Amino acid sequence: MPTVKHTALLFLSGLFFTSCGVVQRGTIPWENPTVVDGAKATVPVNFTRSERALRGKLDQALQDWKGTRYILGGTSRRGIDCSAFMQVVFKDYLGVTLPRTTREQMTIGSSVRRRNLKIGDMVFFKTGRTTYHVGVMINGEQFLHASTSSGVTISNIQNQYWVSTYLTTRRIL
Repeated sequence: MPTVKHTALLFLSGLFFTSCGVVQRGTIPWENPTVVDGAKATVPVNFTRSERALRGKLDQALQDWKGTRYILGGTSRRGIDCSAFMQVVFKDYLGVTLPRTTREQMTIGSSVRRRNLKIGDMVFFKTGRTTYHVGVMINGEQFLHASTSSGVTISNIQNQYWVSTYLTTRRIL
């Protein structure tokens, strides 16, 4: 029979794994600036000048925050969650103020069909019964985000986990 201590521990671990970040399955963390999830993370030749500038700002955000661990409710380099990381990226690197929570962020900008993803689009995922996750596209297939398993990283939206949890895309820029 579970003790009160055991029940509390199960409850707390459940909270951790249902936060706005998610445990990535089958993804490779950003270990090398040229390879992510087995794919090259390069700036496509067909990017416009403004898209190249945007990509440069997102790359800078990655370099500045790489290695920052995920902490639910965290808002600093000591630990950050996905929606706070989006706030930082959009405010400090792109000059756009976002609401604090993933749910609030999902209500701004305009809706975009998945097949029309562009650099700078915010992508949202439903990761649990009442939990959501958010990231920002850095090209047509990869997005920057703060994950529970890897901290600040880049993942491929074509990864089966992200395909199965994808919810919507919002264009803010």
